[in-house]
Amino acid sequence: MPIQTKLPKVGTTIFSVMSQLAVEHKAVNLGQGFPDFEPPQALRDAVTRAMAQGRNQYAPGIGLANLREQIALKTERLYGHKVDPVTEVTVTSGATEALFAAIAAVVRQGEEVIVFDPCYDSYEPAIELQGARAVHIPLTVPSFGIDWQRVRDAVSAKTRMILINSPHNPSGAVLSRTDLDELAAIVRNTDIVVLSDEVYEHIVFDGADHQSVLRHPELAGRSIVVSSFGKTFHCTGWKIGYAVAPQALTAEFRKVHQYLTFCSFHPAQQAFAEFLESSPEHYLELPAFYQAKRDSFRALIASSRFTLLDVPGGYFQLVDYSAIRDEDDVAFCEWMVMHAGVAAIPLTPFYETAPGTRLVRLCFAKSDATMAAAAERLCKL
Repeated sequence: MPIQTKLPKVGTTIFSVMSQLAVEHKAVNLGQGFPDFEPPQALRDAVTRAMAQGRNQYAPGIGLANLREQIALKTERLYGHKVDPVTEVTVTSGATEALFAAIAAVVRQGEEVIVFDPCYDSYEPAIELQGARAVHIPLTVPSFGIDWQRVRDAVSAKTRMILINSPHNPSGAVLSRTDLDELAAIVRNTDIVVLSDEVYEHIVFDGADHQSVLRHPELAGRSIVVSSFGKTFHCTGWKIGYAVAPQALTAEFRKVHQYLTFCSFHPAQQAFAEFLESSPEHYLELPAFYQAKRDSFRALIASSRFTLLDVPGGYFQLVDYSAIRDEDDVAFCEWMVMHAGVAAIPLTPFYETAPGTRLVRLCFAKSDATMAAAAERLCKL
């Protein structure tokens, strides 16, 4: 039976492709963005305890009440924004589900969503499945900042949503308060919803504060903010995230969420609730933890022929390989995993139009041993 695909541009994600190549060639995998070290022991113990206590059936669809209360407390403590845990916080099966549910809840057929290239590869398929169109605006290289005049020019009567990501994957760029003011001015007196992907919110370096849209009252009133416990607590495989939004947006969000996943892993929710209450120092110390890894990795590959771009946040290092080979980034990543034994992620799959740059993404959310092994190979290129 012939099938007409709803996603003609979508194939196997580049993360799966590069991870599979890493396995085949026994390469050090700095491609897919996951830590190769364990979550805190106390958090793992709390999950085990929750399972032993019988928390193995469905959790409430919107998330455990005690977890939503801890999320609300953390949000107010960090960003000065008071949210109602009953009507404005929803626990999800990872940030990817939250992003999809947010887009599906708000965006309608024939509308447009502004995204910024390079953008995470799950954004556009979620938009296209609503019968809508992603409007791509390239970020400025090498700072990966937003040209706000281009955003103004792109806004039309069809614009339903603007999707931002800070700290940014893959570049690590972060938005400033001035950026948020620019965004607020653009969406003011419109029906445009802001979707803010803030999964790396606790990984901002050099003493800077994360500029969440929740710090900006005007934006907070029209935004859905997506966060990830997996990124914060080194447990990406548990797939627990959450969304914070005003009551009206949350109500629409939950209509989709309840039929998409209904609820998320119950024991982990209980564990996160306990750990957030008992150990807030974990996320408060995360910037220093990852800054040390960033600095260590940069020092390890400083003698290589790669040019290192600045990393204000997140746990990825962009490197320019122009001095090593003159080929596109996908071909270079394939060559590097086969001939150097290190897997990276090319930037082209994050773009609507190939940028022609010679940049690839390396993940430094790795153990010291993994980083040292990768660096030894990279410095030989």
